[in-house]
Amino acid sequence: MREALKEALQSFAKDEVPVGAVIVVNDRIIARAHNLTETLTDATAHAEMQAITAAAAYLGGKYLKECTLYVTLEPCLMCAGALYWAQITRIVYGATDVKRGFSLSPTSPLHPATKLTSGILENECAAILTAFFKNKRK
Repeated sequence: MREALKEALQSFAKDEVPVGAVIVVNDRIIARAHNLTETLTDATAHAEMQAITAAAAYLGGKYLKECTLYVTLEPCLMCAGALYWAQITRIVYGATDVKRGFSLSPTSPLHPATKLTSGILENECAAILTAFFKNKRK
């Protein structure tokens, strides 16, 4: 998660919503990403989507079996859907997204085999987001 936090700081520096993600397989980071929605003028350029694309390219296939996604913010419904189709084995996230997180969905959008862990370095992950939006309101 600390590596995902480094990615979130890169987003912050680019004036993007500071969300970072890494994908790990066999204790090795195979993808690093952060939000690029403003930079790419692409509403789908979330950190998770960028990480999925990079990991799939690295692995040479569309399925992320045996992979773990570490992301600083609970994935939105779009990203959860993409993670479903990628069949990622595990998702670990830091801060809960009380406005747009996938857990707001009445049914789980995740693949039934996907394991979920939440609240890892939650305070650190939330602090970056809070600072970003506080700065935006000034």
